[in-house]
Amino acid sequence: MIQRRIFIAATMQNDGKTTISLGLIKALKKRFKKVAFIKPVGQRYVLERGYKVDEDSVLIEKVCGMRGSIKDMSPVAIDKGFTENYIRRGDHRKLVDNVIASFERISKRKDVVIIEGTGHAGVGSIFDLSNAKVANLLDAKVILVTSGGIGKPMDEIDLNMALFEREGVDVIGVIINKVLASKYKKVKDMLKMGLKRKGIDVLGVIPYFSKLSNPTIQNIIDETNLKLVSKKVGLSNIVRNIFIGAMEPCDALSFIEIDSLLIIPGDRKDVIMAVLTVHLLKKQKRKISIAGIILTGGIVPNKKIMKLIENADIPVLLSKDHTYKVSSEIHDLAVKIGPLDKGKALIAENLVMDYVDVDRILEKTK
Repeated sequence: MIQRRIFIAATMQNDGKTTISLGLIKALKKRFKKVAFIKPVGQRYVLERGYKVDEDSVLIEKVCGMRGSIKDMSPVAIDKGFTENYIRRGDHRKLVDNVIASFERISKRKDVVIIEGTGHAGVGSIFDLSNAKVANLLDAKVILVTSGGIGKPMDEIDLNMALFEREGVDVIGVIINKVLASKYKKVKDMLKMGLKRKGIDVLGVIPYFSKLSNPTIQNIIDETNLKLVSKKVGLSNIVRNIFIGAMEPCDALSFIEIDSLLIIPGDRKDVIMAVLTVHLLKKQKRKISIAGIILTGGIVPNKKIMKLIENADIPVLLSKDHTYKVSSEIHDLAVKIGPLDKGKALIAENLVMDYVDVDRILEKTK
């Protein structure tokens, strides 16, 4: 039996490796009975069943229904102090043995194994387990994921290709992700032409889909120190717009759009009540809606107002920080798909099905 080993790498962080991995696994499970996943080295860990494991492994396990030990799906999780401890007294052989042992268990009798990297080709070099070295170690073929544009992606592809080639790893092609709809045809044509000259196969060009980049309320809770002070409703609400409630109520209403996150000092009862009223009146027409409210300054409105908000099924978060600091933090969030984001997982699956040449990938990984 031929076992296909596909290593999903990226030219930079947040290029969409996990989105591609998730969508590709879904597509492969329609073709093969036995598909496995492993993220050998992970930088963002969570505690799952008593183990420190990479959060992407937990996502893939739950969304894709993967079988096997979660620890084997994430053999090396980089926690605080890991790098410093490794430099002082690290055991490289032990790390390698852990990765190989987990891979052998997770890949046993599987048709395809998706291996997800961490960051660009060189990430992990500090403890001698760069993506390029891991791909070589596991005898995998690499797909490079990069974000849309023309000049910058070309430069980044060249740089990453050089690192993989130095390790003797076969890069079978690239997937261009997050290409703006207005530039889609131009970017697709130019990159295909430019990469063809370099002998690099373009395996897919995926358009930018804003819904994948918009955080849910649960994403915001997971990535910040904000506290949920309402009942657990609307946590899967997607935030499309952010509104800072620092003006008079009559003026504020004209700026609020569909699925807005209201960031406002907790003592601005006038704005909260005005927004809440319009939200309830316009709910059926969906011209204005509130995805959630963040109260700043550590101030919570009185019980009557909180009760009205909860009756409207609006999630409320609390921050001790000032409004500008909170809004900047939300704006800078790097949004990732979470295990509960079923809608986003379906979007990822459909994007890969529609825009990635899965048959070509299988042909090149025989």
